[in-house]
Amino acid sequence: MSLSRIGVVGGGTMGAGIAEVTARAGCDVLVIEVGDAAVQAARGRIESSLGRAVRSGRTTDVEAKTVLGRIEIVQDLALLGDRDLVIEAAPEVEQLKLDLFRRLDDVLAPDAILASNTSSIPLVKMAAVTRRPQSVVGVHFFNPVPVLPLVEIVESLLTSPEVLTEVTQFAEQRLGKQTIRSKDRAGFVVNALLIPYLLSAIRMLESGFASAADIDEGMVKGCAHPMGPLHLADLIGLDTTRAVAVSMYEEFKEPLFAPPPLLMRMCEAGLLGRKTGQGFFPYG
Repeated sequence: MSLSRIGVVGGGTMGAGIAEVTARAGCDVLVIEVGDAAVQAARGRIESSLGRAVRSGRTTDVEAKTVLGRIEIVQDLALLGDRDLVIEAAPEVEQLKLDLFRRLDDVLAPDAILASNTSSIPLVKMAAVTRRPQSVVGVHFFNPVPVLPLVEIVESLLTSPEVLTEVTQFAEQRLGKQTIRSKDRAGFVVNALLIPYLLSAIRMLESGFASAADIDEGMVKGCAHPMGPLHLADLIGLDTTRAVAVSMYEEFKEPLFAPPPLLMRMCEAGLLGRKTGQGFFPYG
């Protein structure tokens, strides 16, 4: 199968980025969102990202318009019936994703591949609610999707080798990404290493051991990290950081995966990082 008709479920930060990179690769892209406001917000994210690429010289205005012309944003899940590959990029809420996978399984053609961009929820749970578990695979992009080169390809116990090969080739050869392979465990490769690091920084701040600025400055200037852990948590989104931590703690029961109270309180207060204008640092 040639994967050229792509569906993306969810037009948030990750979904918009996935839509952009697949459209840049020449694919016909259909994005599903819920409500007129969400549709407009998704288009705005894609247009803003392409605008930054034009201003930086990474693309031309003509190329940006061509990419936008390959993307359609609609509200009807049933329109995904002709897609070769559908990538779910909904929020990290397990029941939401399971419901989406049941509905998508009814809509898609029998030979279509169903992928999830989840960063923590076990893939086999989503595969098990479909009639195509062998065609369910994890395709985990990283934010910002148009910039970061990595994609984690995740196989459940039920994913077929043929689907793994096809999706890996699509990510590498069509999208120009670099891939790593992960087994189906909460957090996969990157978040299993990253989340305990972010949580440790939050605990350090919570204890009063050091200020947010000094924690980040220490890791940037002392360890040559491009961004400090608290700025990175703000970029990821504190709600997403919490969701991944909760999923990993539920699976492994290791204290280092448990979300600190400060993280929980900030999420309850709506202080989610860059996307809300305030997290561990303020954003204009």
